[in-house]
Amino acid sequence: MRIGIIGGGPAGMMCAIKAGENHEVALFEKNEKLGKKLFITGKGRCNLTNYTDEKDFMKNLVRNPSFMFSSIYSFSPFTTYYYFEDLGLPLKVERGNRVFPASDKSSDVIKTYEKKLRQVGVEVRLNTEVTSIKKDGETFILNDREKFDKVVIASGGISYKLTGSTGDGYKFGKEFGHKIIEPKPGLIAGLSLKNVELRVEKDKKVISKEFGEMLFTHRGISGPIVLTTSSKINRLNDFELYLDLKPALSKEKLDNRILRDFEDNQNKNIENVMRNLLPRDLIAYVLDSAKIPGDKKINQITKEEREELVKTIKNFKLIFASLDDIDRAIVTSGGIDVKDIDPKTMESKIVPGLYFIGEVIDIDGLTGGFNIQIANSTGYSCGINL
Repeated sequence: MRIGIIGGGPAGMMCAIKAGENHEVALFEKNEKLGKKLFITGKGRCNLTNYTDEKDFMKNLVRNPSFMFSSIYSFSPFTTYYYFEDLGLPLKVERGNRVFPASDKSSDVIKTYEKKLRQVGVEVRLNTEVTSIKKDGETFILNDREKFDKVVIASGGISYKLTGSTGDGYKFGKEFGHKIIEPKPGLIAGLSLKNVELRVEKDKKVISKEFGEMLFTHRGISGPIVLTTSSKINRLNDFELYLDLKPALSKEKLDNRILRDFEDNQNKNIENVMRNLLPRDLIAYVLDSAKIPGDKKINQITKEEREELVKTIKNFKLIFASLDDIDRAIVTSGGIDVKDIDPKTMESKIVPGLYFIGEVIDIDGLTGGFNIQIANSTGYSCGINL
């Protein structure tokens, strides 16, 4: 067969490798190189997968986890790890089971894909944009001139547009009658905070709680726990965000700690004493939220004010305005509706011979290597089926 694959990200490359073992494959990439988005993931180190079993992996998927059941068992995170090591790419596992190349260079991951593509004879076409897909009988025609027996759309979402993710796959899917779930920012990429807890509440119920690092930026908040939370709340309305600045301390222990600080500094201003407990840049905001003047002497602080201070530190309220612009998102949440795709083969249920893989589909996971694994697993399942 002659197969055309649109998009040279991890999904497209993996699919091309597997399909290329038995068929004539052309891989179209609009950029000047393959894996452009892959190159910048994991701060340039490429978090290739998460070293965990299939069951745990599924728990980290935010949208349509059941759709991934077949492909993740076909090409699991463990399989991915040893597949790339067998191809000559040494890997390492870091905190949170995140897998990175031992060299810490995302370029080494891309080189590994490229080497295998060459070995199986895939024709890689860089700087080549597919602007149209038409079907004539059982044949697909790309750009009104080239004919293919099967076409795979692996063009990504609409996040990080500079890497070429401009929503082409949604346009093609729509033209062929596929429903598009509205794309939202999935994982969105100052003052840095460690060991804090970000909590989401809706109707007085806790619906998300993430512990770890975050940072304040000129646009809002970001960092690992914010990225994870953003994936969980991107389709919610009317919720509240709270930051626990001292999650390791109960209210009672925090109160005792503050009392000790107060007893040792009776004649000092509270804003100076709080430096033992909180980052300097945050103190004014916390005191303002607790309605305590920063220049108030410790010996003038009432019990009620101290209790309000404890409450504020444990429940520092953040006003949610919006998610960051989708151009800065790491992953697109939304895309081609999974109801119209066969989860075992990735083939369209509407148009035989048309396939969708990777981020263009309405599936996404949390930060930590899960989304690149989705790309590799769906690409592998599609390639094997082809």
